[in-house]
Amino acid sequence: MQKLAFLCLLFLFGCGDAAEDGALTHSPEKVTLGFFKAIYVDKDVDEAKQYVSEPLQELLEHYYIAASVQRHMLNLSMTDVEMEIDDVDIDFFRKLSDKVTVVIKLKGLKAGQFWIDDRSLRLHKRGKNWVIVEILPEKRQVNG
Repeated sequence: MQKLAFLCLLFLFGCGDAAEDGALTHSPEKVTLGFFKAIYVDKDVDEAKQYVSEPLQELLEHYYIAASVQRHMLNLSMTDVEMEIDDVDIDFFRKLSDKVTVVIKLKGLKAGQFWIDDRSLRLHKRGKNWVIVEILPEKRQVNG
């Protein structure tokens, strides 16, 4: 009976969560929201760098300020932005997938007018973390 209890305890402690082990893991949705919050709300390019791959980090360094990133990388200068995840092309087997596309809906002011738009990002899983590897080109203009 003691051996059974010991094995049960060993099994329970061996099944710890990665977040409990001190590893910082974020879902694709949290990474996307963190990146856009850094650019549109906090206006902090250095904060945004933690969410992107190395080639995108270099591009962020080139544009240097959040307004330039909005204008040139995202092609969407806005203020007073609210954001929400619109779509994630990942299924139930998330742990098996290492690539995902996330669509984020942005609501705010563009040139003083209320504007709704969305942007699509491609993310890859690197180790336990997700990073943005590509900002996908716009397919259409949305507003509404």
